[in-house]
Amino acid sequence: MELTEVDLRANRILGALSTRTRERLLPAVTVLTLPIKVVLFEPSQVIDAVHFPLDGVISLVTPLEDGTIVEVATIGNEGIVGVPILQGGSLAVRAISQVPGHAARMAVAPFLAEVGRGGELGTLVSRYLPALLGQVAQAAACNRLHTNEERLSRWLLMSHDRVGVDQFPITHEFLGQMLGSRRATVTLSAGILQAAGLIRYHRGLVTILDRVGLEEVACECYSVIKRELDQVVDGHG
Repeated sequence: MELTEVDLRANRILGALSTRTRERLLPAVTVLTLPIKVVLFEPSQVIDAVHFPLDGVISLVTPLEDGTIVEVATIGNEGIVGVPILQGGSLAVRAISQVPGHAARMAVAPFLAEVGRGGELGTLVSRYLPALLGQVAQAAACNRLHTNEERLSRWLLMSHDRVGVDQFPITHEFLGQMLGSRRATVTLSAGILQAAGLIRYHRGLVTILDRVGLEEVACECYSVIKRELDQVVDGHG
């Protein structure tokens, strides 16, 4: 699909750039439609492009030898998938689309060239990386200390922030991977939130019914992660 400077602003980092900078980047960017389960890169695979989600959610997961995966972070329209990176570099995670949407793709060479200019994008990337690492650390603590209902509420709130609509698809399989739980446990946790009137979950579609109530159930990790990510662009300009 044809990409415009207006489209780029759907990503908060790109949206924080000046119009002049976005227009300079536009020729190097293409927009992709990302259905569920599209893999952007595998562990140790040379990363040839970075992706700026415009909507939807990308998960960074660690695959284990027995075939299970563990989610270490999620990235939406507040961030960038594929950083930190050097030319010819790789990461130790898999990046996979878990809530369908769109992303602006930029090849590594022009991305690194723009960051190397020492301008707006370089500043934002330097602010984003600590926030992303903070999310990884906070999520690790959350997975260890908080209940399935608290963690599920956190994940749903973060996804709701990113997609900008009250209803979005999410598979039972991924909810199990995110919670590190069996299907029956996922059904129970989602059922508890549904019985409380906070969400509706039917045939792979989640509908947020009571955002305020969901925030009350979620652990403090949601507000901690959101605050760190918001500061990336809120303090820029």
